[in-house]
Amino acid sequence: MKKKNSPIVPLRIALLPAALLLAFASTGVAAQDTNTPSSANAKKLQTVIVTGTRADNRTESSSLTPIDVVSAKVLQQTGTNDLPTALARIIPSLNFPRPSAADTADTQRPAQLRGLSPDEVLVLVDGKRWHPGAILLNNGVIGRGSQPVDLNTIPISAIDHIEVLRDGASAQYGSDAIAGVINIILKHGAKGGDIEVTGGQYSAGDGRQWQGSANFGIPLNNDKGWLRFSLESGNEDNTNRAGVDNRSPAWEALGVNYRQGDPWVHSNNVLLNAQYDITPDVQFYAFGHYSRRNSISPAFYRYGLNSPSPKSPLMASMYPNGFLPLENADSFDQSLVAGVRGKVNGWRWDVSANAGGNRVSYETRNSMNFAFFNDFGYSPSIFQDGVLKSSQQSFDIDIAKDLNPGWLPNPVTLAFGTEYLRQGYQINPGELASWYVGTSGVSGGAQGFAGWQPANTVNAARHDVAEYIDLETNLTDKLGASLAVRHENYSDFGGTTSGSLSARYDFTDSFALRGSASTGFRAPSLAQGYFSQISSFYSGAGSLCAGSPPSCLPAGIYNSGLVSPTSQLGALLGGEPLKPEKSRNYTIGAVWSPTDTLNLSLDVYQIYIDNRIALSGALAITSPTVVDYLAKNGIANLDYSSINYFTNAGDTRTRGVDFVGTWVKDAGNIGTFTTTLSANYNQNVVTSVKPNPAVLDNLGINLTRLNRQDIKGYLANSSPRSKLILNEQYAIGNWSFNGTLTRYGRYTSYLSNISQYGTHDKYGNLVTDQTFTPKWVLDLSGSYRWQNWTFTLGVDNATDTYPDRNIATNTNTGTLPYSTFSPFGYNGAYAYGKVRYSW
Repeated sequence: MKKKNSPIVPLRIALLPAALLLAFASTGVAAQDTNTPSSANAKKLQTVIVTGTRADNRTESSSLTPIDVVSAKVLQQTGTNDLPTALARIIPSLNFPRPSAADTADTQRPAQLRGLSPDEVLVLVDGKRWHPGAILLNNGVIGRGSQPVDLNTIPISAIDHIEVLRDGASAQYGSDAIAGVINIILKHGAKGGDIEVTGGQYSAGDGRQWQGSANFGIPLNNDKGWLRFSLESGNEDNTNRAGVDNRSPAWEALGVNYRQGDPWVHSNNVLLNAQYDITPDVQFYAFGHYSRRNSISPAFYRYGLNSPSPKSPLMASMYPNGFLPLENADSFDQSLVAGVRGKVNGWRWDVSANAGGNRVSYETRNSMNFAFFNDFGYSPSIFQDGVLKSSQQSFDIDIAKDLNPGWLPNPVTLAFGTEYLRQGYQINPGELASWYVGTSGVSGGAQGFAGWQPANTVNAARHDVAEYIDLETNLTDKLGASLAVRHENYSDFGGTTSGSLSARYDFTDSFALRGSASTGFRAPSLAQGYFSQISSFYSGAGSLCAGSPPSCLPAGIYNSGLVSPTSQLGALLGGEPLKPEKSRNYTIGAVWSPTDTLNLSLDVYQIYIDNRIALSGALAITSPTVVDYLAKNGIANLDYSSINYFTNAGDTRTRGVDFVGTWVKDAGNIGTFTTTLSANYNQNVVTSVKPNPAVLDNLGINLTRLNRQDIKGYLANSSPRSKLILNEQYAIGNWSFNGTLTRYGRYTSYLSNISQYGTHDKYGNLVTDQTFTPKWVLDLSGSYRWQNWTFTLGVDNATDTYPDRNIATNTNTGTLPYSTFSPFGYNGAYAYGKVRYSW
């Protein structure tokens, strides 16, 4: 009999590190001469937060909802130049895998919060909504089907701190804030600056990186304003952990030809931030950025004439010994926010406009088009595949005031406002040679990545108008509460209303309980509603047949792939306009400071999400019944063999617990110790799958809205259920040392079809699911400060830890030994050095 998992177990797991930290702290506290709190810890606790609240005096220590404040110093101590990687090393509920060989998914890698989709976390910069990237993740990677924000468009050198709200916040901010909010606060003011150069490489001898950055400010008009500049330029060489093809000695003799690892990347980024006092009570502010990231990722290797099984004899004149197609994504990202804010008679007001966008131009290099070569006698080796564009503009009015009703002991913060939001998405097709198929029957399209065809062209847009109202107060000296309601009206799917209620009760000065309940939503992204990507092939007479007796489609060029659910073909075959995902969030937690230097928090949460949007399985449409049905509805010349589309596929439930503990010990001449222990346990479950569309029931075919891999993997257990981070900082004199030990819990790679389970592939390998064992990763660094200079040496993954290797059936005959689901990649140890000059 299978033992059921008790909901108490995750809580015990989270309480264990809390008990250990408390015991450790108690020993240290007893040895202290005084109970004077560390100034650094006191400053952290009194940091005024702006995320999840519209009051102007709410601090991290008095927050009604769980929030993490990550300083620029802590970001720098992680050693990485990559913002989402840095956050993943600090916040246990954040996951940032490193996919490879997945059609440039490694160009804009997705970040998850609480195991949910990357587009279910809202990203703000200085409180303003940031635009999504143009890339839609439609391959077998974590975040499949999402159109996430590219966090690497914001230079780390421009960041003062980051506030991560671990709670639903659609009632405050609108769409996407289901898992939480990441609010990136920029550096302000004319004072201070730094210049930094960093470089390093992996212990395997590849992946060399360098980056130079500068951040500085200048005063404007006798300190009436300021202008800050943040500049970054960097380069990352690719890594490769691929293996040899192990099918036979003849294959092994060809050596390593695949590539599995990080892409080659060159990036430049500039961000400007400014403020000017028009009057003592009115400020103009603006910030904007421009970035370009050029990356090259590998596709699968094409074996040449020197192999036991050449890809095509047409390779003889261009690539007789085979070739590795390379996918180049050239990403341009830009934004501009400008506004005016001020105070009048106690009212705080802010009027702003926000415009941003991302443009990714695709190119396939070191490749060829076999069909084009066959028909025209030559083939390009470089193909222009097309361009993706995502854009967003908004106009916001925010007003707040602290009111003093006589029947309450404390002021009430009243906030209300409105937002106009416009979003756009475009696909521009590639050149003819990138997608050409012809009628010869030879494989067509650029090898590695075929370009978008004219039929894929998209130019979609929508708008939204929102209104909100917030109330927040301390009802008594011990009880704080907030209430928020927000209504949205989208031009494509209509209106929705979200609400939230939060409260906190301080039993003593050192112990409090807090809780929240909220509803939220995520609007379907325009890419999910309109993205189209098809592959074409020539089928001879009698090749595409179905039914008994068989009925065959005529010879011709046929397509398969992703279509819009509202296209003519998609709508006739069960596709519907996408509905928003709707969520219900519940959180309850405790905050305890047993001593002035020890702070603990524990939060338990549950999130229900209805109408989760996912990419369906392939729907074969060559049967006589379907062909006749489509012909009667205007599609007489069917040119598709199969399709899939995005659909509101099912409902999910997320349960988890977050723990954060911080202890500061000032040991005088011995130095200062800062210990942080944080942990997350998270469980996602698909609770229901939507039924087959009625029109498909009538046709006798079934749409796989969610396959087994979706239900058990992408939406559940392909991310670690647990993650624990222990960080120790030690400072003495001009020296400082930092160590972070992270434990990544188990995760599983699932088969898409249960009928395959327990069978053997054509090479005799067992076909089964694979569960990856937990791993510990240790990061170490040390710094020396001399006058205005800081010198740092560090090693990430100092123990050179790798994830488990894939089982044989998942390695592509040995060439791809590691899983793209690995939460810390598979590059091994990385040694680096930094030099920073600050003023």
